[in-house]
Amino acid sequence: MLTSLFLLANVVILMLRVSPSAGSFPRPLSAAEEADALRRMSEGDPAARQELIERNLRLVAHVVKKYYASHEDQDDLISIGTIGLIKAVSSFDGSKGARLATYAARCVENEILMYFRAIKKQQNEVSLSEPIDGGEGDSNALALLDVIRSDDTLLEDIELSDRRTLVHKYIHDVLDDRERAIIRLRYGLDDDCPLTQREVSRLLCISRSYVSRIEKKALEKLKKSFDD
Repeated sequence: MLTSLFLLANVVILMLRVSPSAGSFPRPLSAAEEADALRRMSEGDPAARQELIERNLRLVAHVVKKYYASHEDQDDLISIGTIGLIKAVSSFDGSKGARLATYAARCVENEILMYFRAIKKQQNEVSLSEPIDGGEGDSNALALLDVIRSDDTLLEDIELSDRRTLVHKYIHDVLDDRERAIIRLRYGLDDDCPLTQREVSRLLCISRSYVSRIEKKALEKLKKSFDD
């Protein structure tokens, strides 16, 4: 209970300092600025934690737009989403390879979805087609299915970028030179066209079956790295 009140108090403070309706969200931190703020927060600097929260409020707004197309009550949802952001900043572990934005977006999404589920907490299950604003019988009533529709691809773009970064990292860290070369040629990772196994075998002067075995082994290594 005390933790929830503490989180809500932080949200109120943030909402007083930053006005979503005015579009005055602070600009996001650069990668270097974020790394520095995370380092300072880990050393116990409360200002760094506050900075990470404030500078990621724009992400909260993007998530809200994804889940809630209507402009009504968006400020309330931003407040709810900001609770998820605060939780994300407080629990983020950068050693796992993900960016703060990716982790925070999931925490914000979870917080908003928990809010929608709480509206229907008296029921055994949440129906996506049922109204979420008490508008039973109203053909114009807003349903959960409506609020989770969005053309905003910001979060998907962030996650795709993270996965791309991890692929290149694992290719460099876990593959040997030949495996690395074959994967890059087969999948066009240097902005080239992907090559067939036969084309790679001709280029490297080895048999196609040997290319196939090396590729399979390299992919298994990469999969294990992702699983770990």
